[in-house]
Amino acid sequence: MFKSKVPMFSAKEYDDWKIRMHAHLSAMNDEMWSIIEDETIVIEKPNTSNDQTTKTVQDIPKPKKEWTVEDKRRANLDNIAKNTIYHTLDKIVFSKIK
Repeated sequence: MFKSKVPMFSAKEYDDWKIRMHAHLSAMNDEMWSIIEDETIVIEKPNTSNDQTTKTVQDIPKPKKEWTVEDKRRANLDNIAKNTIYHTLDKIVFSKIK
């Protein structure tokens, strides 16, 4: 598992912190920064219903009971990203986002 010192948040040096956090999270997992910028990963599967109204296969959310070990790992990346960012905040800043 990846271990390194998490860069501490500083409002005065936000731009530098953001660059360091981008590098830190990306080193943990390639998808991690995308989660921060875009959204939580949605685990999906192809829609295999017999509806033939469209020629393209649409993905639908995959029920949790069907998740593979890899699906669970990917879905947990959001929690890991949040936890990592929370650890960069001092008590005063953290109390403002609770």
